[in-house]
Amino acid sequence: MKKRPELTSFGLHLLAMGLMLCDHICLAFMPDRLWMTCVGRLAFPVFAFLAAEGFARTRSRARYARRLLVFALLSEVPFDLLAAGSPVYPLHQNVLWTFLIALGCMQLLEWAKADPRPAARFALSAGAVLGGYLAGTALMADYFGPGVWTVLAFYFFRGGGWRQRLGQLACLLLLNGWLLAGPTIPLGGYALPIQAFAVLALPFIWLYRGRQGPHGRAVRRFFYGFYPAHLLVLAGSRWLLCFR
Repeated sequence: MKKRPELTSFGLHLLAMGLMLCDHICLAFMPDRLWMTCVGRLAFPVFAFLAAEGFARTRSRARYARRLLVFALLSEVPFDLLAAGSPVYPLHQNVLWTFLIALGCMQLLEWAKADPRPAARFALSAGAVLGGYLAGTALMADYFGPGVWTVLAFYFFRGGGWRQRLGQLACLLLLNGWLLAGPTIPLGGYALPIQAFAVLALPFIWLYRGRQGPHGRAVRRFFYGFYPAHLLVLAGSRWLLCFR
């Protein structure tokens, strides 16, 4: 029997890191390279999927939240240096804050599921979804409220069935084609939002079949550490080039 193509969690992490690196190299050195920006749009949905999957599979959600908080704090100065050229930039926070907010929302939704009172379930669920959007936007975390909802889309439509995939597709089209739309490019007589290229991450996500691949503490530290490290290297390299 022919083996179906597959991407493990490890492979998806590497793919998302490569896509993110491409996007950030474009931001730091080649902002006019449109193709790099389009390629980079695929990174966030993969990371959002992995965040929702990690929440569902982790043995300790408290430790998961602490890791996100620690690396969100460690990444803020490198992120500000790359995004704004300043070690402090309060108008935009790194993406780990987005995932931390989403993690809190998913935990509230889990508590809502366990509540036997229908009114309480509805109130807590609605509060988690709407509160997550408002928190992401008010704190100006990367991708703002729609970024939090991207993680929640993978939480609500978790699984490999056609209904789940259709839900993921509909959510990503709505979030990236409308709420996050931003700049557009002409395509076949239409103005296509560049952010809509994020939907092309789904075929890669759908190759995931629940397997982790290589994992462990060293792998986890590498994945988390890569984010602040690559931001700092790119920001430092740009600063050096400016003073040559």
